[in-house]
Amino acid sequence: MNIDKDLVAASSTPLVLAILSEGESYGYAILKRISELSGGELRWTDGMLYPLLHRLERNGLVQASWGRSETGRRRKYYRLTRPGAEQLDRQRRQWHVVDQAMRGIRRMAIDPAKQPI
Repeated sequence: MNIDKDLVAASSTPLVLAILSEGESYGYAILKRISELSGGELRWTDGMLYPLLHRLERNGLVQASWGRSETGRRRKYYRLTRPGAEQLDRQRRQWHVVDQAMRGIRRMAIDPAKQPI
C-alpha cells in the first residue's frame, strides 16, 4: 500500500516518540521498529528519520548521546525527555479522537441507520 505523504508526515512525530517511550534507541533500530509496527507498510529512509530526530532534539522532546554498538562502532542514541513524553501523551489523545471519528464514519457506511438526521 502506498501511504499518502501527508499522513506519513502527520504520524511521524507520535510514531518516533512512541518508539522512544519503549526505551533508548538509535536510527537504524527506529527505522526497523517502524517497519515492524506497520507490518512493513511504512518504509522510512534515513533522509526522512534524521531530520525529524534533529527537530525533536532541537525542540527538547528527545535527547541524543553518543555511545558504542556491540561491535564497538560509534552510534548516536536517542531517548525521550519529559517534555517529549508529555507531547506524546497529547498526541496520543489527539490521534484517539481522529481514530474515533474514522471509526464512526466507517460504522455509518456499514449501517446507514446510524447516520445522524
